[in-house]
Amino acid sequence: MPNSSPHPLFDVLIIGSGAAGLSAALRLPPSLSVLLLSKSSINAGSTPWAQGGIAAALGGIEDIEQHIQDTIRAGNELPDAAVVQRVVRAGAEQIDWLLSLGMPFSGDSNQLHLTREGGHGARRVAHAADHTGRTLMETLLEAVKARSNITVQEQKLAVDLITTHKLGALDAPNRCLGAYVLDLTCDTVHTVRADYVILATGGAAKAYLYTTNPDGSTGDGIAMGWRAGCRVANMEFMQFHPTCLFEARAKSFLISEAVRGEGGLLLLPDGTRFMQNYHPDAELAPRDVVARAIDSEMKRLGIDCVYLDISFKGRAFIEEHFPMIHARCLQYGYDMTTQPLPVVPAAHYTCGGIMVDEQGQTDLDCLYAIGETSHTGLHGANRLASNSLLECLVYGQACAQHIASRHSAKENLSPSPLAVPDWDDSQVTDADEAVIVTHNWDELRRAMWDYVGIVRTTKRLQRAAHRISLLRREIQDYYAHFRVSNNLIELRNLVDVADLIVRAALARPESRGLHYTRDFPESDPKLAHINTICTPIPAEKLGCELGIHSVTPDMTHANKT
Repeated sequence: MPNSSPHPLFDVLIIGSGAAGLSAALRLPPSLSVLLLSKSSINAGSTPWAQGGIAAALGGIEDIEQHIQDTIRAGNELPDAAVVQRVVRAGAEQIDWLLSLGMPFSGDSNQLHLTREGGHGARRVAHAADHTGRTLMETLLEAVKARSNITVQEQKLAVDLITTHKLGALDAPNRCLGAYVLDLTCDTVHTVRADYVILATGGAAKAYLYTTNPDGSTGDGIAMGWRAGCRVANMEFMQFHPTCLFEARAKSFLISEAVRGEGGLLLLPDGTRFMQNYHPDAELAPRDVVARAIDSEMKRLGIDCVYLDISFKGRAFIEEHFPMIHARCLQYGYDMTTQPLPVVPAAHYTCGGIMVDEQGQTDLDCLYAIGETSHTGLHGANRLASNSLLECLVYGQACAQHIASRHSAKENLSPSPLAVPDWDDSQVTDADEAVIVTHNWDELRRAMWDYVGIVRTTKRLQRAAHRISLLRREIQDYYAHFRVSNNLIELRNLVDVADLIVRAALARPESRGLHYTRDFPESDPKLAHINTICTPIPAEKLGCELGIHSVTPDMTHANKT
């Protein structure tokens, strides 16, 4: 129905409240009105879970060059070299900015304590003990509270983006106008208009049955951008963190990579080490190598987990370096100062995402994507430890500066002549059986874990594709006939993301980094710089209605470097 009253118009709408979204908000000029949405409580995202730190080459030119090479090597030669150089060289500036905000890193401003993590050739990870993410969030939120131009709203879940093409204006380039947002406190969908929209919703590891991520990591931004017409790249590269505490009550508690960086050893149940059989760097090998090695040993021996031991470092060392991990493990009866910890791999980080340029711009005018939602070219086939927070900060600044320059130049921001309709739920009813959503949620995540996990085969991927296709149709039918809810919106996003992951995996006939398939166990040198790109079918060819933009990707390989 036509809008009967003006919708609130902001200069910038930021969907997502983690490190990427908050840093972008803070980097925008105070003269711009900013609405920042959190789908749950402000601290419920992935950033507070980041234990390790922020990778930053603070040791001069040699350290910078080594960090660049470590990133490209960890990414199995797939990272975009120009992007890697730009991000790595910005590391010291980002640390200085955080220090100016009062970020209490371990050490002091003259001599930060730097730790080392897997894949790094030197100590270069700035951290706040073992709770860097939590401390970073606290620092950024304090700065946001001091900014009167930033409005933060919790319990607001974006349903879909509003674009000119979805409104029927197909004779001009597609432009993002805002989003439909479900207020979870009253189950009402509101229309939010903005000159610019930033997607910073995190990753999609919740597509898997076992994950280190919080419940909100359902690929919302990736799915919304995809449905709006953005290209999505390299979704086959889902990183599994090697060391998740094997304890049902812990709900997938992550044991930081820094534990291995500080000397922790991976052991079989009989106490023998095994990582030296898989990589010359043993426990300090890149994450994909360690995760596959653990998975291989568990399957070879038929065991439920392996063990991570740092008890030989002594109580004082452990309590100083890993106070949060130590305290949390004690809650479940494990004392890491005296015994090894049972660990297993779990889905952890989405290395692919919405394709963006160096400013974080997507294929849609006025739409940006940053953080884990985006594909910048930094990570390639495997993310180097602690590069994620660095990427959030660098691209948060880049997109904010680009928006500010466009706004000051009043570039391309004439009011859209299109009437933006209110969300219309007059043709749908309340869900009659919520069990359908619950069942499909469980079936999807189990299929992804069983068929699209650490080790893949073409047959497994084809089975997953078939099941996901059936689920996708059923979920879309449910979405079309019933009022939206939190679980339904997240499930709709997850099935879109799962579809992208499987299609991308089937399109890469080699093993590289996080994508390992028994049918193509070796890397193909011809694909060393080739990204797997999913290109949506244009809306005008589908005749899609607003909010029902269900697309089938055309898989192509394209050289981005």
